[in-house]
Amino acid sequence: MSDPFDGAERSLGQLVASATAEMSALVHDEIALAKAEIRQDVKRGAMGGAAGMAAGVVLLFSLPLLSFALAYAINAWTGGHNGNGGWNMVWCFLLSFAANVLLAGLLAVFAVAKFKKVKKPEKTISSAKQTAAIMQNVKPHPRPVTGAAPIALDKAPSVARSSA
Repeated sequence: MSDPFDGAERSLGQLVASATAEMSALVHDEIALAKAEIRQDVKRGAMGGAAGMAAGVVLLFSLPLLSFALAYAINAWTGGHNGNGGWNMVWCFLLSFAANVLLAGLLAVFAVAKFKKVKKPEKTISSAKQTAAIMQNVKPHPRPVTGAAPIALDKAPSVARSSA
């Protein structure tokens, strides 16, 4: 900031232009601070959102496996089996379904962990509050008197009149 009392008289237009330029710079700095502070949280939120969506997709794709497992369970309950003496197909489908649910659960935990790390832009909020507080308390400063003594308005100089 420049010194407002640098010895040269500044016009009202110059003062307004200076104040406008300084307010513009302040607003630009506030926006830059907000962008820098939010950028990291947006990345975390995006990763959490992607992991949450992946968990949902995996769980959605595992639902047909549950249906197949139920169909084969009914088949096994009515006397069907795989014919080779190995594991029944029901257990294979249930094991596959359990693996998909486990994967979906791990992705959901990862998503929740990423979402919990997202924070509000505290530096930007405090800076904006400080700026607002300063702007509310700003009062115009009187210009210093240079050279001449101030004239009191209530005591006008007396003028001698002659009666003619």
